[in-house]
This record gives sequence, C-alpha cells and structure tokens, in this order.
Amino acid sequence: MTLMASDKRPAELDKFVDLAQPRLGAAVIEATDDFFAPKERLIDPHPPVFIDDKYDDHGKWMDGWESRRKRTPGHDHCVIRLCPGHIHCIEINTAFFTGNFPPFASIEGCETADDPDETTEWHEILPKSPLQGDAQHFFDISDDRRWTHLKLHIYPDGGIARLRVHGIVHCDWSAMPSDEWVDLAAMQHGGRAIRCNNMHYGHMSNLIAPGHGVNMGDGWETRRRREPGNDWVILALGHPGRIQRVDVDTAYFKGNYPASCSLHGALLPCIDDQAIEENADYWVPLLERVELGPDAMHSFPIETSADGGTTAAGELPRVSHVRLDIFPDGGVSRLRLFGLWSHE
Repeated sequence: MTLMASDKRPAELDKFVDLAQPRLGAAVIEATDDFFAPKERLIDPHPPVFIDDKYDDHGKWMDGWESRRKRTPGHDHCVIRLCPGHIHCIEINTAFFTGNFPPFASIEGCETADDPDETTEWHEILPKSPLQGDAQHFFDISDDRRWTHLKLHIYPDGGIARLRVHGIVHCDWSAMPSDEWVDLAAMQHGGRAIRCNNMHYGHMSNLIAPGHGVNMGDGWETRRRREPGNDWVILALGHPGRIQRVDVDTAYFKGNYPASCSLHGALLPCIDDQAIEENADYWVPLLERVELGPDAMHSFPIETSADGGTTAAGELPRVSHVRLDIFPDGGVSRLRLFGLWSHE
C-alpha cells in the first residue's frame, strides 16, 4: 500500500466516483456513539455548513458525525457500507470542527456479501494518521483490492464533517446479460466522467448518476460561453460495447439547455485518462449533431452510416470512451448510453 497525505484537493479526483454516496446505496450502518451529531450526516452529499445560532436538545448543532466526550478507555468508530469498488483516495473533512475534532483517525476495510459482524476480517487501509481542525485531508490509497465496507476509527472521540471515498465502482460484468441492452456509461456499472472543458455550475459526474435528476443542480452545467466553440465532456464506459441508443435528458434546464449535441466514440482500452485528447483522430461519430429542447427526455437511435461511424461490415463500432459535445453551452441532467457489452 502506498499512502500519501495532503491538505490540497488533487485535481485528478474529478475523474473518480465517491463510493460512499447515498445515491449509490452507501450508508453509515453503525457507530459506537453519535450523541451530538448523527452518523448519517458523515456521508451527506452536500458540503458541510455551519449555522451559528442553531442548537438542539444535545447541544450545538453540527453538520457531521460527532460523538460525546469519552470518559472511559477506548475510542469511537463507525461502519460505512460502500458501493463496492476500488479506492484511490480517502477524504476526511473536519470543516467547522475546531475544538471538538479527533486528533487522529484510521480506516479499515473488508469485502463481504452481507454487512460485517463479529467474525468479519478487517484490513488496514489507512494507518492511524493525524488530523487538523476545520480542514480537508486527502489520503492517496494505492490498493487493488475491492472493498464493500469501511470502519472509520477516531481517537479518542469528536466530530468529522464528511467522509468521501474516491474510487472506481466494481461491476461484475460476467453477471450482466450479454444479449440485452444495458447502460454502458452508468456510474453504478463502473462508468466515469473523466474530463470536460468546464463544469462551473454542475459536476460532470452527475451525467451518469443513478435515477433522475432532482433539480437543476443535479446535472452537468457549464458557464455561459462568450467565445467561439462549444463545450464537451469525455466519459469512460464501464465496459466496452456497441451503443444502440442515446438518451439525453435536459430535465430542469429550461432557459439554459444546449441548443444541440453530438456524440463520438473511441476504443481506447489501454490509454491513460490524462492522455485522451478531445480532438484526436481516434474519435468516430456515433450521433450526428441533433437539436435539443428544454426540460425534456430525448432518445436517439444509433444507426449505421457511411461517414466512419461504422465498421467495414456495417456494424456499430465497439467503443470504450465517448465524447459528448454540446452547442454552444448549457446544462444536461442525465446521459444514458444503452447497448450491448462485449469482450471482442
């Protein structure tokens, strides 16, 4: 295991998925104590806030998980059920916890089909490490193992605002039907948004999140473009395959939806994320530029064509990555890429 601690958010985290987000099924299932602030807030997807004059029956209201002051030997911990996956970075945020943060934390992980019990074997992922108050801590984890649960230890007690577990979702494609369409880009299937030119108002990963968007903030939205050109985003599919239908949902985007969009694909199984270029010659057209409307679901079939978007045999190309271009700018709530996955 390679461990590197940092207090600055690494830029490459944008291409990973938070395995501890509730919309992927994550939950805080156990805590030794959460007297001052409930354990569930630890993985709240929203940034932590501080409300100066807010108190509850137990004392000062805090946006995170906070245990009482420990008066007995030992320390506190909580257990988080993850969306199963491979971890690349763990983020511990003590925002607004200044005189009540734990000075140290460590994390263990396990892989189990059910929730852990007293027989579960835990493995250290993050050794006991120092924390600061009102600060973000990023721990780079290099470990190929798959994890389903984490146990966060704090020493001896105190409060943590948020825990983020940045990684790649594990999808067992051998259990997926090979003769039925699946969403090849879905976050829960291992899809990732890896690069875009702008995401001023909404993160690019929202495009492939589960379910329908809940509001305009739950999508990918760029700033207003004041120069020539258009905005774009590159996605890595969960598994290479042949895309049959593209669904573009502009839900909630009424005065700021893109006027049109197009989709290109490429088979890039061995290329590094950072080396992928948006205008390289390996991109082939899958969906020619089509018009979009406000607050609506748009479905476009992918058809064979003679412009490079098909193989010599007239089949749809097998792709591992796609580039969605929007013209000129705006917001898209969800992108679904339905098709057949394949090993060949």
